[in-house]
Order: sequence, then structure tokens, then C-alpha cells
Amino acid sequence: MFNSLWLTLLLPIVSSSPALTEPAATLQQHALITPSPSLWDPTRTYKRRRDIGSDISGLAGDVNSILSALGSDIPSYVASGIPNFFQDFPTGSDVQSSLGLNDSQVSALPTQVLNIPGYANYTNQGWNLRFHGNVFKQPNISESKLDDLANVFLVGTSVQDLPPSQASQARNLTAEIFVLQQKDENVTFSLAPAPTAGATGGDGGAIEAPGGAQILKFPTETTDEGDFDDFVQIQSNGLLAGNATDHVQVLDVYTQGTDTGNATAWLVPDKGLTIISDIDDILRVTKIYEPKEGILNSFARPFTPWMNMPDIYANWSASIPDFHFHYLTTTPEQVTRNYMDFIYKTYPGGSFDTRPLNFSNVEETLKVRKVLLEKVFQTFPQRKFILIADTSNSDVMTDYPAMVTEFPGQVQCIFLRNTSATDSGDRFPYDTSGFKNINQQSYMFFLVPDDLTHLDIANGQCLNTTIQQNVTFSIQGLPFGLSKNNSNSTTKSAAVHSQNTWNLWSWCGWAMLSLGVWAAL
Repeated sequence: MFNSLWLTLLLPIVSSSPALTEPAATLQQHALITPSPSLWDPTRTYKRRRDIGSDISGLAGDVNSILSALGSDIPSYVASGIPNFFQDFPTGSDVQSSLGLNDSQVSALPTQVLNIPGYANYTNQGWNLRFHGNVFKQPNISESKLDDLANVFLVGTSVQDLPPSQASQARNLTAEIFVLQQKDENVTFSLAPAPTAGATGGDGGAIEAPGGAQILKFPTETTDEGDFDDFVQIQSNGLLAGNATDHVQVLDVYTQGTDTGNATAWLVPDKGLTIISDIDDILRVTKIYEPKEGILNSFARPFTPWMNMPDIYANWSASIPDFHFHYLTTTPEQVTRNYMDFIYKTYPGGSFDTRPLNFSNVEETLKVRKVLLEKVFQTFPQRKFILIADTSNSDVMTDYPAMVTEFPGQVQCIFLRNTSATDSGDRFPYDTSGFKNINQQSYMFFLVPDDLTHLDIANGQCLNTTIQQNVTFSIQGLPFGLSKNNSNSTTKSAAVHSQNTWNLWSWCGWAMLSLGVWAAL
């Protein structure tokens, strides 16, 4: 059924692009992140649609029973804080079939690479750099057809009604979703010393690598989804040893054979401090808990920093020596170019983790954050970590405290913005039970970025004592005053929903809107 819909939308005006001619092996001035192209007629298709019920089969644990008692059947992605419009993207074979492209037409399309900024650790054998990203091709399609596809995602508006810049972003992001992932591809990279990257304020004292120039071939072919992800030992060629320096060293990484696969790599020493930061609703205004706003803020509107959070990060970067910034988002990798571009223009530069394509549905997405967190912790067993996110993600509320018990002594601070206490549009309950056996001086629920000022996080000061916590170690942020309150609390708390009104229709609207969007697909 869905293939026929894809064909209806996509078959008209499909063309293949000329084959890519391999450029000479010359390095650009600085890799950074290859920006999303300005597209007028990229490719787009429609995802495999499974039975919606398989992805919204219920809520987990206490949240499920509470919402059921209220008479609402809320999809699991609503309770988890995962925007459903970033679920179940199509495979390359779906795209090719929907477009009616034969293998020779696909072969003629230029190969493109998404290269995600990686991190490296140091062992007795030398530096091991994580390369990860995706190899894909992007067929052409008319702008009018691309608009039709983008309009499926937009709520209460259309591409035609958006300002030109927002319409362009909506087309670009839509085009990035529906691509032809290339399996069994070999990828070769060129490395070169790089100036530090990121917004004004420094990159935690990172330095341009004093060596490291080389060309290397990734050891394995791309997966069925077009992904590559592994640590590869690189030649030193003048790099500082990770056990003999406190400085993070920076390399540019260029993908040979295409001008689309540029990124920056961060060589992180054995000891020091790393911040692992979520992005949505902590570094930028997303509002994933308000479907219309969440979609517009993700698909069309320019990315906007959340309040003065860039100042907080700039201060940490400038004042904490050799601070490594790592940005972890569970947004799927093919739509994260805008994320990376935004971070590098607004916040200190750093390495990235995104959701790989083999984590596709809601259940898998709820696991990916912990998988990525564990990979970083295991890679740097002697480093300390600052974890920061917001309460609208249920995986954060379980995975962050889990790191404390799984990796004793490595979590220095946990900071959680309580979106339900400050944003009237957030009706998400959240579970603080994971924090019950954690030192209460090592975490803080906060309201605004200024709550983080003057904390000496480098020396383990994590709690601003002027911010009342009132953590009940249970489900909090419930409607009608159902949350279990701390009887000792007499002031407004950063860990309790301060509003007693709860518009159940906002939950129902989330569910109905989501079902409507997917039905249209």
C-alpha cells in the first residue's frame, strides 16, 4: 500500500545526476562540518511503515498505569520524550523502489558521505580514532514533489506558506531523510592538523595537533544501512602522546572522493574532564513535547539557543583547562547536519554521537543513549564526566543515574533542566527514582542557565544551594497535584512541576497528530 503512495508522489520527474568525478587529493583550509547543501530538487521517498501499534503499544512502568488511569492511551514516544517524526526512516531499497530507479541510474548518482566528528583515545599502541558516519546517494526530484513530501511533516502550515529560508530548510531536511544508503562501500580518509573549532569562547583549551597528517582506509565496508563506525589506530606522525599531555588535540578529517565528508576529530588524553551534553531543549529550543512547535523548530525554523546557555558553555570552555566537549543526541544521523552546524557556530567545538540507522524504532531508540554513553565511558576509564540534559527524555532519567553505578567515581556532576517546571507546554511526567541512592551533592535539577553560574564543576561542586530540589524519587510532574511532594519543602522546586493545571487535550493532541502524520505517510 505504501509503495503505491510513494510511487504516486515520487515517480514523476525523477532524474539521475552525472557520475561524480573524483577530485584531486587537495585539502581544504579547514574541515569542520560539511554543511547541508542548498537543495532545490533532492531526493525523497517514503519509509517502510510498520503497524503503528508496534511502536505505540503502551507506556512503560508507572507512567503507563498512571496515564491509563486518567483514561488516555498515550503513545510510548510521548512519554519517552522522543519526537515521533524522527522514527522509522526509510531504507535505501525502499527509496530506490519508490523512485523506480534501476541500478545503472543509481550508479550514476554522486556518492556522498556524512562524516560525524569523532573522538580518539590513547593506548600503549598509540591513538585510536573513532570514525563514524554514513555513505549515501541522493537522487534528484522536482521541487514541487519535494514540497509535497515536506508538507507531510509540517503541521498547521505548508512549505508554500513558510518564509523562503524556512521553506529551504524544510526541503533540505526532508531530502536528507530519504536517501539511498550505500552498503559494501570502502571509505578512505585524509587527516591533517586543524585549528580549534567552535564558537567564540574556546574549545576547552584544545590545541591544533602538532602532527598526525596521513591517509588511511577504513578497515571494513559500510553496513547494509551505509554506516561505518569503528576505532582505527592512526599513525602518530608528531602527535603528542595521550598519557603525556593534558591537551585535547584537533585534527581535520576529509573523506576522499567527495567534498561532502568533512569533519573534525578530537584526540582526548587519558585524564581530564569531559562534558556529555544533550542538545534538544537544553542547548537549543526544540519543544519536542509540543508537536506543532517541535516539528517547526526541527524542520523549518532556524535553530535557536536556549536562553543564555551559550554563555555558560563559553565560560566553562574558557575557565576549565583541557575540557572535552562531547555532544550526544538520539536524533537519527541523517538529519543531524543542522545540529552539528548549529553547535559549531554557537557552542564550543567537540565530538558528536548521533543515532545510527540500525536503531530505528522507538524501543531501539530508547536504548541507544545508554549504548553511546557506555561507549564513551569505557573508552576513557580515567576521565571524569559532567552529564547534562533535560527531564523530558525518559532515557536520560534512567541512563544518567545508571552511569553513576556502572562506572563508580567517573560521574562528577549531573545537571537536568526541568522543562515541566518552566515551560507550560511540557506535560511530561518524569521519574526521579533512579537518583535515590546517589549522593545528592552530585546532581542538580535546575530552571534556567544562570542556575549553573559560579559552580566549580571542575572540583565537583554540582549543587547550587539556592535552587530548591525537592526530589521525591518517584514519578514527578503529574497533573492535579498527584506528584509525591517532599514534606520538608516550602518553596518552589526545580524538581517538581509547579503547575496544578494539566491540559489532557495536549496529550491527546500529541497522539492524534502523530497518528495522522504517519497515516498520511
